[in-house]
Amino acid sequence: MPPVITVEHLRKVYGHHVVAVDDVSFDVERGEIFGLLGSNGAGKTTTVECVQGLRTPTAGTVRVLGEDPRAYAGALRGRMGCQLQESRLPDHLRVWEALDLFASLTPGAGDWRQQLEQWGLAEKRNASFSSLSGGQRQRLFIALALVSDPEVVFLDEMTTGLDPAARRIAWDLIEKIRERGTTVVLVTHFMDEAERLCDRVAVVDKGGIIALDSPRGLVVRYDPLEQVVFSALDQDVEWLMSVPGARRVTRRGPRVVVEGTGPLLAYVGAALVEHGRAPDDLRVIEPSLEDVFLKLTGHLVED
Repeated sequence: MPPVITVEHLRKVYGHHVVAVDDVSFDVERGEIFGLLGSNGAGKTTTVECVQGLRTPTAGTVRVLGEDPRAYAGALRGRMGCQLQESRLPDHLRVWEALDLFASLTPGAGDWRQQLEQWGLAEKRNASFSSLSGGQRQRLFIALALVSDPEVVFLDEMTTGLDPAARRIAWDLIEKIRERGTTVVLVTHFMDEAERLCDRVAVVDKGGIIALDSPRGLVVRYDPLEQVVFSALDQDVEWLMSVPGARRVTRRGPRVVVEGTGPLLAYVGAALVEHGRAPDDLRVIEPSLEDVFLKLTGHLVED
C-alpha cells in the first residue's frame, strides 16, 4: 500500500537568504500518527503548510493521497482536515454556526453535533467565538479539522493552551481517530505528547530532519543508558561497577546513580541485597525523548 504522504527533498526559502526548510524527505504510512517534533522556528509549521498545499515549495515534491496538494486542492479538500497553529474566526460567529458552516463546505461530512460532544463544546454551542477562552478556541479548531471525517488530518500544536485534563482528553480522542483508520500528522514541541501519541517521530532542527524513528527507537539509538538511583550515606559504591550492564557509577550528594543497559534495576537491587542493603527509594529513571532531543540538537526544546 503506497504511503498517504510522500515528501521528497522539500525546500522552502523566503526572499534570497532565509532557508526555512532544507532538503526534507519523509513518508507517512496509512493509519499512523506521525510527529514533527522541534522547537518553535525549527521549520515544522512551514513543512506541514507545504504538505497541505498552503505554501508553495521552493524545490522538491509533495504528494498527499497520491496528488499534488497545490494542483489538486479541490479534490483533496474533503479528504484532508487541517488545524492550523494560527487561526481566526469572525468574532460574532457562534460555535454551532462554525461547525455547521465547515460541514456544509465538505461533501459527505459527518454530523457536526458529535464534534460538540466529543470536544467538550456542547455547553458553548451558542457562544460567540470572541467569548471563548484560549483552550475552548483550540478545541473548536480541532473539531473543525475533523468535521469532514478526513482520511488524513494535520494538527499543528493542537494542545497549546489546553489545561492538563483537556490535553489528556485530546490525546484519547486522537488515538480513537487513528483507530478509525485516519492518518494523523502531529506538529508539536511537547515531548510527552510525542512519546504518548506518535508511532514515528521526525526530529526537526534548523529546517531539517536530523532523526526519524519511533520514540522508543530514537531513545535506543541515541541515548540507551538508563539510571538506577538510590540514597546511601557511605562512600563505598564503586563495587557496583561489577553489576552486569553497569557503565558508570557516580555520587550526587547523598544519591548514588548507576548508569547502564539491560535489566539494570534488577541487577542493582540484587547486588544491594547481597551486600545487606535495601534502600527504600531505589528507582529507575529511563532515558526519554527529551534526553534524545537535547543530545541531537544541543538545546532544550524551549530554548
